[in-house]
Order: sequence, then C-alpha cells, then structure tokens
Amino acid sequence: MTEPTTPDAPSADPSSPGQAQTGAARPGPAPTGAPSAGAPPPGTPSAAGPARTVRLATMTAREYEEWVGGGSAVAILPTGAFEQHGPHLPLGTDAILSTAVATAVAEQTGAKVLEPFTLGYKSQQRSGGGNHLPGTLSLDADALIAQARQLIRGLLAQGVRHVVVLNGHYENTQFLYEGADLALRDLGLAPGAEQSVMLLSYWDYVSAPTLEVVYPDGFPGWDVEHGGVLETALLLHLRPELVHMDRAVSHPPAAPYRFDRLPVVPGRTPETGCLSAPDGASAEKGELLFTQTVADLAAELRTELGL
Repeated sequence: MTEPTTPDAPSADPSSPGQAQTGAARPGPAPTGAPSAGAPPPGTPSAAGPARTVRLATMTAREYEEWVGGGSAVAILPTGAFEQHGPHLPLGTDAILSTAVATAVAEQTGAKVLEPFTLGYKSQQRSGGGNHLPGTLSLDADALIAQARQLIRGLLAQGVRHVVVLNGHYENTQFLYEGADLALRDLGLAPGAEQSVMLLSYWDYVSAPTLEVVYPDGFPGWDVEHGGVLETALLLHLRPELVHMDRAVSHPPAAPYRFDRLPVVPGRTPETGCLSAPDGASAEKGELLFTQTVADLAAELRTELGL
C-alpha cells in the first residue's frame, strides 16, 4: 500500500509515506465514539441515511448548483485501485476503504463526496505485490493523470472552492499530484488563489499510539502493509462480509529489495500476494483505526479549509 516509514515517538507529525515518520495526527478533537449497536459504521458505502446526504451522485443538478453557489463547497474525491489483496480481501479494497473514510469525514465536516476512482496506477512489486498478479487491473500514468486533471478542473471551474483528493492506493500519489497541478495551471490558479486542491492518503493520519495497539509486537512498516493487518482490520470493521479470514495465510513479512527490476521477478512476491500476514487483525482494531483516523483527518480539514 505504501512505501517504508516507521513510527518514532507518538508526538511525531504525520506526513507523506517515505518523507517522514508516521506519528500522531495534528492537533484536533478527540476521536469519535463507536457506532451505536446494530448500526453500520459511519462511512460504510452501503449505509443509508447520512451517507446518502454527503454523496454528490445522489444530488440533483439543482441541489448541486445551490451547493456550489454557496461559495464554500468542498468536494472529497476518494481514489483507490483494482488490485489483488491476497486470498482473503476483495480486489476493490483500496477504493472501498478510501470511500468509507471520505464519507465519514464528510459527515463530520459538511463536505460532499464524489464517486471514487476505482482504477489506479500500476501495482508495484515492492508496495503492492506487482502488476503481474491475477486480478490486478491498472491504468497507465497518462490515463490517471488525465482523469484527475479533467475532474478537478471541472469541479473548480464550476465553483467548488476546494477539492480534497483522499488516496487509498500508494502508487497513485504522484500521478494525482500531476493531475491536480495541471488542472490548476489550466484554470490559471496561481499561489494565493482562494480555490485549492489538497492531496492526502488516509494512512498518514493513523497515529503512533493507535499503531501500538494494532501491532502489539511492533509495527512492521508501511512498506509491507499490503493485505496485512491494517486493511484487514478496517474491512472487518466496515465490511466483514467481504473478508474471508478462513482463507488468510500466516507468513513472515516480505523483505522488499531496495530497487525495482523490470520485468519483475515473480518469485520475489509472496505466493499469497500479501506483503505481510493479517495475523491479529480484528474488527475491534479496525474500529480504533477508523474512528481515530477519521477524527484526526476531519480536524485537519476543518483547520486547513475553515470548515
């Protein structure tokens, strides 16, 4: 899912994977509480009620026009991939998780959520197992850049104040950045413009204290968190019907090489397609991950965008 980074002290600031260590999220309110008994978790794509009210796809054109016309519209774009996640998780894991996080954040901030990008850039052997594995269907860089560019440009041109690109697939990162940058250039939006684009990945908001609970034997690093404990726990909390723990395989974490080799050497990817095992994943850990991450991410958007 992401490239290497290991948490230091709990007070460390979250930042992009590979740029700095993962730590506690920026100051914000305490994590939200657990969902009420029997209710679907906030942000669950299948949830009715509040989840519907934040989805742009369920609005009429007139409702959309009124929303944009208010002058403070914030749209969140979840992005993911169609990628194998081992024998126990669905191919759409990345988009399912980013959409759930985006929806819950929108419910807390008043933002609206776009339909997700369900295809992403090519899975890479050191972070996702590799684009050669069955079930993985990917976009070339130019396709993802063009898709991001055109959607972001359209939203801003219609008057959306801020677009938040909430990523759930590590390999997307730089191509989403390029698409956003080109969209801003197309519209002539220079530094200091009132409209903006924010790009972030939800795992950057998982705090060090949360990681200590989820990984009591030590966090193995984001470089091998693909089909492992984090994604499995989140789906056990959000969409347990999609998880097949009876098919999960326990094995040591992969030891990624420090370089990429093309064509890939298939034997360097674990047979499961997972870069680490989901040992110890549980719905309870998924609930902690979800509520803490959503609360801190929502706080970040309120602070940065004045929501």
